[in-house]
Amino acid sequence: MNFIEATSKFQRFLETEKARSKETLRAYLSDLQDFKFFLESRGELHSLNDINKISVFQIRAFIAGRFLKLKKTSVGRKLAVLRTFCRFLEREGFLKNSPAHSIRAPKLEKPIPRALSVDDMDRFFSRNQEELKRDIAIFELMYSSGLRVSELTSLKLADVDLDNCWVRVLGKGSKERYCPVGSKAVEAIRSYLPERMMVLNARPDCRGIQSLFLNNRGDALSSRHVRRIMKRFLDSANLGRDASPHALRHSFATHLLLGGADLRSIQELLGHASLSTTQRYTKVDIGKLMEVYDKAHPRSGFKASNG
Repeated sequence: MNFIEATSKFQRFLETEKARSKETLRAYLSDLQDFKFFLESRGELHSLNDINKISVFQIRAFIAGRFLKLKKTSVGRKLAVLRTFCRFLEREGFLKNSPAHSIRAPKLEKPIPRALSVDDMDRFFSRNQEELKRDIAIFELMYSSGLRVSELTSLKLADVDLDNCWVRVLGKGSKERYCPVGSKAVEAIRSYLPERMMVLNARPDCRGIQSLFLNNRGDALSSRHVRRIMKRFLDSANLGRDASPHALRHSFATHLLLGGADLRSIQELLGHASLSTTQRYTKVDIGKLMEVYDKAHPRSGFKASNG
């Protein structure tokens, strides 16, 4: 089996057994394509007519070369993809031993996620009231329910129950969860729905589209489009342009924690498999945490005396 055939089998594995999202699949295949170009540039791709000849030296040289061009996080992701690829080939019997297993990933510093303050969120929405009703609904829902941008763009109209104020979300690994939807988001979505219907009516061939959020052509909105809208909203509110739509998810988690929600509940709402991931999302100012602690803990020593 050659490299291209192995890649094709790996793609089918990701699509069928792992049910990876289109964006994840695209990222995996892009990294494998990058490795293929690297081998071609060295005149070594022909040697992989037998995929079992892939070597640890080739992978190490590829990873070392990426350090000159990419951030550690990107290099780490490429190594992770090659590890998964080789592990799959080993499991299927196409590879005797994974050459990527012994290669150490670059040590990464875990950055604290960017979260907007409550005042920032008020300004974010108040400064953008003249925007399209669709765009207001997008960000109200993301902030209200803590959705990933990929989860938002994959929502169907039937996934949202506005009467009972919840949304059904298909998260990573096709794991389904139900999230509450706040009154502001419900109101924004109700205002948007007639606009959505107008888009579909203008394109009779799109009437079968079930996606909740549509572009002007009647197609499902892309994650890239949402990011562009986010930059416009941030600029309008003078909040800088370095925050992504994911900042709304971080803000959702952080503001829930400051409001008294427990980490386990936040973990469920975010759809995190690990509580440690949730803890990273909820890194908040130590002064605010101390204030909550002083008010809530029976032995903090800073409560007002009752006499």
